[in-house]
Amino acid sequence: MSLKNFLLSKIFFKNLGIALAILAGLILILLLWLNIYTRHGQARPVPDFFGLSLEEAAKLAKKNKLHYQVIDSVYTNLVGRGCIADQNPKAGYKVKKWRRIVLTINALNPEMVEMPDLIGLPKRQALAVIQTSGLEAGQLRYVPDLSIDFVLKQMQDGRELQKGDKVQKGSVIDLVLGKGLSNERTPVPNLTGLTYEQAKRTVLGASLNIGAYIFDNTVTNAEDSARAFVFKQNPEYKDIARLQLGSAMYIWLTTDSALLPVDSTMVNLPDSANHVMITPEQ
Repeated sequence: MSLKNFLLSKIFFKNLGIALAILAGLILILLLWLNIYTRHGQARPVPDFFGLSLEEAAKLAKKNKLHYQVIDSVYTNLVGRGCIADQNPKAGYKVKKWRRIVLTINALNPEMVEMPDLIGLPKRQALAVIQTSGLEAGQLRYVPDLSIDFVLKQMQDGRELQKGDKVQKGSVIDLVLGKGLSNERTPVPNLTGLTYEQAKRTVLGASLNIGAYIFDNTVTNAEDSARAFVFKQNPEYKDIARLQLGSAMYIWLTTDSALLPVDSTMVNLPDSANHVMITPEQ
């Protein structure tokens, strides 16, 4: 039989039909397998591991059918030692079942650093040195002195520190500064639209202190608290408003932009609420 006759024969078309049916069946089986393997449409939100112990994190991961892995440790005062300080993916991000969640814990043994010598430095320079040394600026206390805004003492929990003293990394360092021999006063800064960290830097830069900060009920987790912004402050911002050096300011934070004053012209909303809290600065 010639090739032309074979290609036009019933046998050829029958075999061709069988081959196409087998190919279609294989494609269908492959698609079904891929759908099962990738668990199409079964994505679930990642729970919030922030602040949990490793035992609690393991139970939460198992409950949500997820794997977890601790890959790093940091030093922070935000959570207890050995507790979860960060996670990737973040809470709320949707992933497939048994996805691996990468966790960072707060170190069990805190890193120690040497206390720098801040005595005699101007306030702005002292605050910068505190930050670069892995420490955190706390309260500013002013006392009568010939100098104005120069460091007289460096303190931790009421104890005076000397250069070279070992302190835990991330410790809060309070400063005692001179306020001159007259009743020095400083303008009240406008904090509207600033995050807590931005507001704190602004307040310290104005020779004032954060007395307390209050998150409203739109702040429900650590991510919210990081992006929440100031919508109210006390004392209020006015061009003529002045406070004594070291005075306290109180701020209220939210993630709801509708709470911002309609006439606000100096809003600096963050790009990006933990439980509702009222936290006095230490």
